[in-house]
Amino acid sequence: MPRWMIDRRLLSHFDVLLLATMVSIVALGGVTVYSATFDPAHPTVHSFAWKQAMWGSAGLLAALLMCSFDYRKLEAWAPLAYAAGLLLLLSLPFIGTTVSGSRRWISLGPVSIQPSEMGKLALIVMLARHFHRHDPPEGLEPRDLLVPALLTLPPALLVLKQPDLGTAGIFMLVAASMTVLAGLSRRTWLLILAAALLAIPAWPMLRSHLKPYQLKRIETFLDPAQDPLGSGYHVIQSKIAIGSGGLRGKGYLHGTQNQLDFLPEQHTDFIFSVYSEEWGFLGAIVLVSLYLALVFRGLVVVGRAKDRFGALIAFGVLANVFWQAVINLGMTTGMLPVVGITLPFFSYGGSSLVTLMAGLGLVLNISMRRHLF
Repeated sequence: MPRWMIDRRLLSHFDVLLLATMVSIVALGGVTVYSATFDPAHPTVHSFAWKQAMWGSAGLLAALLMCSFDYRKLEAWAPLAYAAGLLLLLSLPFIGTTVSGSRRWISLGPVSIQPSEMGKLALIVMLARHFHRHDPPEGLEPRDLLVPALLTLPPALLVLKQPDLGTAGIFMLVAASMTVLAGLSRRTWLLILAAALLAIPAWPMLRSHLKPYQLKRIETFLDPAQDPLGSGYHVIQSKIAIGSGGLRGKGYLHGTQNQLDFLPEQHTDFIFSVYSEEWGFLGAIVLVSLYLALVFRGLVVVGRAKDRFGALIAFGVLANVFWQAVINLGMTTGMLPVVGITLPFFSYGGSSLVTLMAGLGLVLNISMRRHLF
């Protein structure tokens, strides 16, 4: 078949709806970053807003580049990408930059990269490779979980050491989600249930091993009013901002919690609070609906994928987006502890935005090639 015929078939199966949904979330995030960093006394565009626009453009280019090759070639490159991700995480104690007590970034001149974001994508591809090659007919037995665990724990523990509890948890949740999709045997499900039941009485012992700040976060989650000016301040101010938005919001650039600097981390962890105060409940429904549309459209790609490798990659990327969104929305509304997880495609951040968009480019890639082999 002539090459131009293949290209034409690829373009005919390009998922414009999925791309448009992602771009809509990124665009809304960009204008909200501008609002979160806007100073009425000095009405100039903050550098964060410029950088977010630049990273959004770079992320769109990365997503399109991810569509330009046969994703099945990633199976051969997966071990190298995984090893590179581990090396970057291992190098952080030596060449990393410390910000707010955590060593999570590597400075490269005017920009900084966060290895944990790239590490998540590398882990997704590596796990997809393993589950694609190892597919027991009766489902994964308990012994079959050893390799996935050995692949997941090293990057998760390295991220936890930074310390970054939230991102380490995302590694575990994404790996667990992909393992469930890969298929578990009945025996494995029973053992997992038994382990969950045994973990309940083990909480006192686990609590004794938590660091003071981690224990404080849990106590604050249960009752933020215990420390309204300390560890409970973030959640209280976030809930005030969301509630003050009412049904229709106060209007763009008119959020008082944001403009008066009551809301901490307003352009990263708590950007949803800024958005909700300005656009209200209706605006929040629109944003949540966009995330649901992106995930459900992505699941259609998973269901239509031609091979197990592609389905697992697409599902892993979607699991990453889903869990980050759920945890961020949960912590900004006081339903989950504050663990420093940003809102995907929306919060300020270069490594996160570009990597997430590149990951969704892989989902588009898998969708485009579902009829070619």
